[in-house]
Amino acid sequence: MSSSTPISPARKSSRTAAIARNFSRYSGLLYDYFIQYAKVQMGYRGDFIVSLITAFAATIFGLLFVIILFQRAPKLAGWSFEEELFLYGFSLVPYGVFNIVASNLYNFGNDYIIEGKFDRILLRPISSLFQILFETFRLEAVQGIATGIFCMWWASSRLHVAWPLGKIAALFFFEVCASVIYVSVFLMLTCVSFWFEDRVGIHPPVWNVINFGRYPLSIYNGAVQFVLCWIVPFGLASFYPSVRMLGRAVAPEYAPLVPVVAAVFLALSISLWNFGTRYYSSTGS
Repeated sequence: MSSSTPISPARKSSRTAAIARNFSRYSGLLYDYFIQYAKVQMGYRGDFIVSLITAFAATIFGLLFVIILFQRAPKLAGWSFEEELFLYGFSLVPYGVFNIVASNLYNFGNDYIIEGKFDRILLRPISSLFQILFETFRLEAVQGIATGIFCMWWASSRLHVAWPLGKIAALFFFEVCASVIYVSVFLMLTCVSFWFEDRVGIHPPVWNVINFGRYPLSIYNGAVQFVLCWIVPFGLASFYPSVRMLGRAVAPEYAPLVPVVAAVFLALSISLWNFGTRYYSSTGS
């Protein structure tokens, strides 16, 4: 029989201290990255304002499509305009978070692999993934988060949805899980660039799938629902949490699986990234 050696209290304390030091270090680096990028943006305020207006206009056009749609059909698969607006607003928040912290992933193949900038990333004694995610921020994407929160507030007030503290905490938790899913999906797509060098990458077609997750899954056939729940789970990330927040009944109820899917996709994406970095070889001259 074999017996495992128990971990001594001193060793546990050492591990805890190391985790605390790493957390403090990376928190400080994140702050420095953000402040530096904000300073650069404020140095070109005109460009930032134009980007903000452009991003806000794109968000408004998307909302106008929903308004026009419900002017022609008062119900969409049994969903009222206010319920659909809540779902739409919910999906805008993780999309905005992704755009703020992970927009670098979209151009990774071109900017870092083909142009050779990834060599510089690997020379630093910091996590390569941390650097790629937080070297740049799209601060103008904050408008998407603000618009999403406003849509959820307006829709829930019209629907007379109560918001006790526990429900607000659940909403925040589901939004975090949805944000993790968005980042993880695009991180896995980004990793393809380690093996297939292409300036555009495979992001664009999946990017368009985001819009499918902003409408009730019941309007799609079974195959599309399966893809939006388990392959590219943008629908799972937004639809089932919205159903729970609105107090609607749906079968099957997949809301409890949202954090599980978020954890699995995050683990898979990080593992694929680590494997890709080991595979990577410099572009050379």
